[in-house]
Amino acid sequence: MIPASHPIARPKNGASNATSRWRFGRRRATLPPVSAKKIDHYATLGLHQRCTETQIRAAYRLLAKQCHPDVNGGSASSQARTRELNAAYEILSDPDARAEYDAELAAPKLASPTRSAKNLPIAQEAQLRIEELLRGTTLEVRVNDPGNPNGVEIYSLTIPAGTAPSTKFRVDRDGGGKVTVKIKVRPDFRFKTRGSDLRCDLKIKFQRAQSGGTESVRGVNGNFIRVEIPRKVARGEVIRVTGEGLPKTRGGRGDLLVRVMYQPEVRITRQSRR
Repeated sequence: MIPASHPIARPKNGASNATSRWRFGRRRATLPPVSAKKIDHYATLGLHQRCTETQIRAAYRLLAKQCHPDVNGGSASSQARTRELNAAYEILSDPDARAEYDAELAAPKLASPTRSAKNLPIAQEAQLRIEELLRGTTLEVRVNDPGNPNGVEIYSLTIPAGTAPSTKFRVDRDGGGKVTVKIKVRPDFRFKTRGSDLRCDLKIKFQRAQSGGTESVRGVNGNFIRVEIPRKVARGEVIRVTGEGLPKTRGGRGDLLVRVMYQPEVRITRQSRR
């Protein structure tokens, strides 16, 4: 049970219980009214503006689970509620986006009731080769906005060496607004990626699997990496090579997971008759 002192259970100052209190348990959370002019992402998650990142994450996980369409018969209201939760979490879980959002909340209201569409954030993914994540590269970001009288906007985005998968970069547009570029790993025929780890297969002979020894596999930089094969290794066993994967968000590199593959020896002889 969530205590009354928890920020999820406490209504904002001056707000009525009907619009800011959430009910937990078997009943689904009551959907607060959302202004068509401005959405309060904190109210969407049932939090106050002074909440911590941990509280944001906990509130989102709890509400997303309760309001998921799969547990609510796929209703239109649960789908709409899920979209609101995702939008709120996307902003509040990102420190830079949250700071910008808080600044907007604190700014005095302008005479115009609507916000310029050009200032709305734009999100786009960019696929990079594994080598580009390691050594860095430069991307060209082109924004073709029919509403911009100056025509196509072209920006240069530098991806530094050692960039981790899922890293986000923000490009400031001329005249306001941002483009958020999320880095993805381009599919590679040699490796499969999972986070910062890489997976590959190593085919060896039956004799090597029987006796064990040293084999080599080509790494992401083209170098050969020594892989120690244990004696009588099982087919499909995975050997972990530390530090030979992709860059990590907080520094360092993931691991290379090598799956050992071989064909067992099969002998077929004629059965002797007695």
